[in-house]
Amino acid sequence: MQLISLTVENFRCYRKRFQIHFNDLTALVGLNDVGKSAILDALSIFFELTSPDKDDACKFGDRNQMKITCEFSRLPDKLIVDTDFPSSLEREFLLNKDMNLEIRKTYSGALVNPKLTSTVAIAEHPTTPKYNDLLLLKRADLIKRADELGINLKDIDKRKNAPLRAAIWRHHENLMLQTSEIPLDKEGARQVWAALQVYLPTFALFKSDRASTDQDAEAQDPLKAAIHEAIKVVEPKLQEVQQYVEKEVTKIADLTVEKIREMDPSIAESLNPVITTKKWESLFQTSITGDEGIPLNKRGSGVKRLVLLNFFRAKAESMASDRKAESIIYAIEEPETSQHPKNQLLLLSALRELSSDPDRQVIVTTHTPMLARHLPDLDLRFIQKDVSGNRMIALGNEDTNRKIAASLGVLPDHGVKAFVGVEGVHDIKFLKSISTILRSAGRDVPDLKCLEDEGRIIFVPFGGSNLAVWVSRLRHLCRPEYHICDRDSEPPSDPKYANEIDEINSRENCRAVSTMKREMENYLHPEAVLEAYSDVGVQISLSAGFNSFDDVPVLVAKAVHYVNSNTEWEDLSDGKQKKKEQRAKHMLNGASVERMTATQLAETDSNREIEGWLKDIGEMIESVGS
Repeated sequence: MQLISLTVENFRCYRKRFQIHFNDLTALVGLNDVGKSAILDALSIFFELTSPDKDDACKFGDRNQMKITCEFSRLPDKLIVDTDFPSSLEREFLLNKDMNLEIRKTYSGALVNPKLTSTVAIAEHPTTPKYNDLLLLKRADLIKRADELGINLKDIDKRKNAPLRAAIWRHHENLMLQTSEIPLDKEGARQVWAALQVYLPTFALFKSDRASTDQDAEAQDPLKAAIHEAIKVVEPKLQEVQQYVEKEVTKIADLTVEKIREMDPSIAESLNPVITTKKWESLFQTSITGDEGIPLNKRGSGVKRLVLLNFFRAKAESMASDRKAESIIYAIEEPETSQHPKNQLLLLSALRELSSDPDRQVIVTTHTPMLARHLPDLDLRFIQKDVSGNRMIALGNEDTNRKIAASLGVLPDHGVKAFVGVEGVHDIKFLKSISTILRSAGRDVPDLKCLEDEGRIIFVPFGGSNLAVWVSRLRHLCRPEYHICDRDSEPPSDPKYANEIDEINSRENCRAVSTMKREMENYLHPEAVLEAYSDVGVQISLSAGFNSFDDVPVLVAKAVHYVNSNTEWEDLSDGKQKKKEQRAKHMLNGASVERMTATQLAETDSNREIEGWLKDIGEMIESVGS
């Protein structure tokens, strides 16, 4: 599942209904104390990572109506509501008008220890009398209702609720679907909710005001888990050791008692050897030390926080594995805290890469220019107060950008020499890797990774759909721009962004080009792809070369799919196909391009097109001067 929106009401500073939408990577931007942390804490309560307390209800609202609503897309194709009987959210009429799952939890915030009072689905549900309450009926009542409506249940399994509901709903031609609140904590709906919770994302929250030592839970839990797993592997051997020690100790103890008996039998009668043992895990303590032997909790705050942030990720992955949940939401408050600007860029790059996985979402809060200015408009959510103190949300556009700039100072500093526009985060990895490969082969091209680390270029992933918005945004920042767009369409058709390319090229110190092939993945050599997958134990089969307008991610995704599955690709749902394609893109632009050689690139890019882009960027930067 993917979280697409959160709505809060009567929660902390949000008295009125407040809704915010999420992408794969979303940054909540705003001044201190504007309500960014409250958003993450509301999610933490909804996903039951934490419990609400008496201060969470809005002081000026209805404290008994503290509501937190989450909306999800990418839903499971089926639910096993009753044993061996697959149903679905659509069949149970639990989807909203947009065919998404919308769950609202209400809490009694006026209590010292607030309680969850209701869990409902906001859905397009039958309102026809006698057909509108089936999820609230027990099995016997469903059978009775079917008999009352004259429905023949001859071929229906009467031992299970889901097929009974389905049979009754099929009986009426007009169920009059309307938006309704369906209780999920009562009778039959409770079964559906229990089945559904397995699919909810794992939510993990990394707070900004946390302590930073190597004894924190985030640091300790993964290492303790590693100790536990290691001990499980060697447990039979350890049991042998324990039995041997107990045997030897008992032998000596018995001999000792026997010797005492020779001297004073009355004392010996009251002595019995008792051996106690501790858990093997208690014998091991863990900490993180550097090359100089300095423990983590004695290192600088930036290093400690960076290490703990990755322990947090490891713990989240472990939690998801324990729940058998496919998706994870990483919520991180102010990831830039205590980090050098270079590390901020590295961290942002890691978060972007993490969010490119279709089963991973990242939500960050920030009031730092370094992060905000490196993200696409569509990923920014600017939270601000109006004159009455009510919170408002603004999405990325030219007006919002000016407000963010005034709030955070996100205009580029004097060190930025150029913006490099690409379609997505995968293209950034591709270009930086090719730059490294060509430089290693002695080609005179700029080191894009170094330039980005130094802040002399800023990559702008414009999302593959809205180049015009980025052109408008960057126009006012008075820096050279170099845009590389996927061609997408095969000649004689014009490139997808032909009009925007012409507009950019008409401006001073700006240039835009289109790939001669479909997209950047078409410049990969199949041998590099095969090698990358082979390194992770996946042996796939590919043709000798990719054609210029092959959909390479789809071709590779299909090849990987057929390694372990007999299911036809066309029989997979669109969602599953998309996930597999995204994983292929991640592998192609990561491990695969890193295994490319200059010789292979000469075969796939005989016109030295990519080298030309890189040289153009280098010349553009030099023209700006120091």
